[in-house]
Amino acid sequence: MANTVTITDPTTDTDPGQVARVTTTLLIFGIVAGPLFMLVSLSQALARDGFDLTRHAGSLLSNGDLGWIQVTNFVVTGLMLIAGAAGIRRALHGGRGGTWGPRLLAVYGAGLFGAGVFTADPTFGFPPGTPDGPGAVSWHGLLHLITGSLGFLAFIMACFVIARRLSVQGAQNWAVCTWITGVVFLAGFLGIASGSASANPLVIVGLLLAGGVGWLWISSLCTRLYRQTTA
Repeated sequence: MANTVTITDPTTDTDPGQVARVTTTLLIFGIVAGPLFMLVSLSQALARDGFDLTRHAGSLLSNGDLGWIQVTNFVVTGLMLIAGAAGIRRALHGGRGGTWGPRLLAVYGAGLFGAGVFTADPTFGFPPGTPDGPGAVSWHGLLHLITGSLGFLAFIMACFVIARRLSVQGAQNWAVCTWITGVVFLAGFLGIASGSASANPLVIVGLLLAGGVGWLWISSLCTRLYRQTTA
């Protein structure tokens, strides 16, 4: 007698309650990632000797004896954002913007992870003892710039893709906020990419504010989708 193999369809056998639990768990990672990143970064910025919020980008905190804290911050929050992006994709159920938006957010998370693995070079007098100036760029410093830049660009594109999705769904207020987030982040990225950070403190402050706006948007979007999933 021949053996019979039964093939089940996971789309029909999956427990809806289990699907919702997995989705909400992933979204919680997205909700928490931003506040965690900003809390750890700002705490170090205010506590570590020689760090100046108007001169030094947060990436420089990866240097020095306590640099492992910021390295861990980049790596952990990058992984959390990737998980959150997976939750966003599950919550949006595909469709316009429901696939590429979360994918681009996952790329941003991977960029944060890479920015932690490949540390920024000491520069502009930080950590204390570093010559005041741009300094030389090492291989890991170059990879830090590349991974960070790719992550920034992916986040900007994610905002525009998801804004279009929200607009089609009729969530106009959310769409506008998402467009604004993308524009603010683009302005912050262009400012730092221009190389004028050392001459204009507003560039560093603008990047910090853009990062805060970006994390706020991610946490807010994940919270919105979490509530919709649990409703």
